[in-house]
Amino acid sequence: QVQLVESGGGSVQPGGSLRLSCAVSGTIFAVMTMGWYRQAPGKQRELVASITSSGRTNYADSVRGRFTISRDNAKGMVYLQMNSLKPEDTAVYYCNGAVSPWAWGPGTQVIVSS
Repeated sequence: QVQLVESGGGSVQPGGSLRLSCAVSGTIFAVMTMGWYRQAPGKQRELVASITSSGRTNYADSVRGRFTISRDNAKGMVYLQMNSLKPEDTAVYYCNGAVSPWAWGPGTQVIVSS
């Protein structure tokens, strides 16, 4: 059974930075394309960044140039470095498979507010 545990969220001012982490267990993580998703209040969950097993990345237009996804296959970890945060980045952030998501983890809350 795949387990996903996100961490690193918090409350920051606009322009600030956060680094999210996701621990993945119970699957052959190294071959999976992984993604970071977010869900803002009243909105659908959206994929904001993905990374293939070889490290190729893709980003939603809304975060490109500000967010960076990375992974450590040996440790079973996925990261999301978020810079130049905006109030519209406020959401619960989740990691999961980018092609075929498993059951969702608890997510980590990010609040961007002055």
